[in-house]
Amino acid sequence: MTSDTVLSLQILSLAAFCFVVWKVVRQPVERASFRSVAILVLGDIGRSPRMMYHSESFAENGFETYIVGNKGSKPVPSLLSIPRVHFLYLPDAPSTLGLPFILSAPRKVLLQVFSILNALLYRIPHPPEYIVVQNPPSIPTLALVWLVSKLRGSKVIIDWHNLGYSILALKLGNEHPFVKAAKWFESYFGRSAYAHLFVTNAMKEHLVKEWNLQGQKIVLHDRPPGHFHRTSPSEIHELFQRLGPPLDTNAIRDFLPSSTAPYSTPFTKTSSQPSKYPTTLELDGEFDSSPMPSQREDRPALLISSTSWTPDEDFSILLKALGLYEEKARARNEIEIDESKEGSLPKVLMVVTGKGPDREKYMNEVGRLQEDWRWVRCVSMWLEPQDYPLILGSADLGISLHSSSSALDLPMKVVDMFGCGLPVCALDFACLDELVHDGVNGLVFHNAQELATQIASLLTSFPNSPTLTALRKSLERSEQNAARWEWSTWSENWNTVMKPLITHNVNN
Repeated sequence: MTSDTVLSLQILSLAAFCFVVWKVVRQPVERASFRSVAILVLGDIGRSPRMMYHSESFAENGFETYIVGNKGSKPVPSLLSIPRVHFLYLPDAPSTLGLPFILSAPRKVLLQVFSILNALLYRIPHPPEYIVVQNPPSIPTLALVWLVSKLRGSKVIIDWHNLGYSILALKLGNEHPFVKAAKWFESYFGRSAYAHLFVTNAMKEHLVKEWNLQGQKIVLHDRPPGHFHRTSPSEIHELFQRLGPPLDTNAIRDFLPSSTAPYSTPFTKTSSQPSKYPTTLELDGEFDSSPMPSQREDRPALLISSTSWTPDEDFSILLKALGLYEEKARARNEIEIDESKEGSLPKVLMVVTGKGPDREKYMNEVGRLQEDWRWVRCVSMWLEPQDYPLILGSADLGISLHSSSSALDLPMKVVDMFGCGLPVCALDFACLDELVHDGVNGLVFHNAQELATQIASLLTSFPNSPTLTALRKSLERSEQNAARWEWSTWSENWNTVMKPLITHNVNN
């Protein structure tokens, strides 16, 4: 099944279906139900954090909230506990049952179209006041919500994460007929929404100018949820006891400092013995006999990168940089004589989270490379929603390889890292400066050589690196930082920017 054929079938099937529904069915417009919203995600709901945060914010502001999307990864725990949130799962793609492509592909496309319309028109008992749709993907969702808004009187809000046609152009090229068709589709059905949300100022300016968007236009930058924080030693200790299996391979086990559960992990340790000389509190019976974990001085530096393993993130840059760091660590540590380790470089454990099509290819390459590495190891993990912020808050440095197919969106992974007090090294692209301020909350690189140099510079004399400590302090929310603090939680930002849009008219 080629991407050309799938796209053409989607466009043709959707156009024919919309024409039939609009001309034949054409029922009277219903009155939308006050204080209700449908959130449409064409994909795994649990892997769409921004849309889950939208859902939680709507529900917390009194909206009956219907999330329409595919079942897969677990949604964030907080979303599951809100009574006003209802999950309307779409069916998985049917098996081909041995059918030829010419029959199975249209069947898949039509099932997708009908299942979305069934959810928006019938499974939601009353017409929702708002329909919030994630873009991309653009096809078929933008046309379907346009149609539903005509039939049910709902107001459409498009959340522009990126541009769908630009992602398709990565495979087919900008001049391909199907890329041009996808661009027309996206611009036509996306133009006349009630409101448009943008993840960057650059995207807002571009789309308003190029596509003449109608309706209200608001920039809603990504922000981390309120529970994201720097992970405490006790939390790190518990986390790495749970994360045992991904680290329990010969290549990783022999690389990490030895540990004995439950008293130590490769990153933390506890004292299993009470103190020799009791304190006053201990003599008064207020002594807590359970030892408190602390971070090990001999721990490796923990680096983390979150990726969807897709072509818009060039993982080869990270592999080259890790190889160059290996060379730097060997050269520097072999001549290091001072036992204080001033100027030395630590071992590095690189954790890569996420799922995607290129994962197996790159992790096979990692396996070959690290057979000769002494100072670097790389492991891939998939984390549950409750563990993801904990590992971000446990890490020493984040790496972002996001390059943006449109150069108009920003990597949410960096937002999450900042929310956990984790400075980043980020690959540069057009509007990155809306998020990463070079030398303040992170460093910006352009190639593998620059990234390797930055990692070595930040990790020199680890775990007491002054450069890394300075970057981390810039992310602390404190009285000293109040004058230049730019960050808020998702909820604070949503209530400031988004809430006025849905409670009264906003003139834009």
